[in-house]
Amino acid sequence: MENIETQDIKTDNTDGANQQQLQETFAAKLKYLFVGVLFGIVFVKAEIVSWFRIQEMFRLDSFHMYGVIGSAVAVGLLSVFLIRKFNIRTLSGEAVYIQDKVFQKGQIYGGLMFGFGWAITGACPGPLFAQIGSGYLAVAVTLLSAIAGTWTYGLLRPKLPH
Repeated sequence: MENIETQDIKTDNTDGANQQQLQETFAAKLKYLFVGVLFGIVFVKAEIVSWFRIQEMFRLDSFHMYGVIGSAVAVGLLSVFLIRKFNIRTLSGEAVYIQDKVFQKGQIYGGLMFGFGWAITGACPGPLFAQIGSGYLAVAVTLLSAIAGTWTYGLLRPKLPH
């Protein structure tokens, strides 16, 4: 009976965190650190964190980054299709629910700002940590700027177009 109540809590939770996240210990969260480190190693080895590769992409000089991004989109599309078709659940048995997205004009402005920042700095949020871990410490300025931008967005969110 407790599993049914827990399932109800999981589906009714609207703050974005599922019940499993709330109950995990620090030791259990080490698996996420491990996966993140592996993800960073793949980013470095595939040259996804390379400022030169990113600049090649924005100058349309190389297909490398477009191939990586296109492959990620294809894997994501296939994964979502399979999750929905076979009603795949998480390892803990939770149903996977993907909310429908609603277009908002603020996404255009945000996308442009993100793209300009990515082109100028050669970094987007995922590779930032891999770049810092690789010894590109100047990227710490970009990380601090991203944090400041996120904080500013949170502060100004009620006044921005959504």
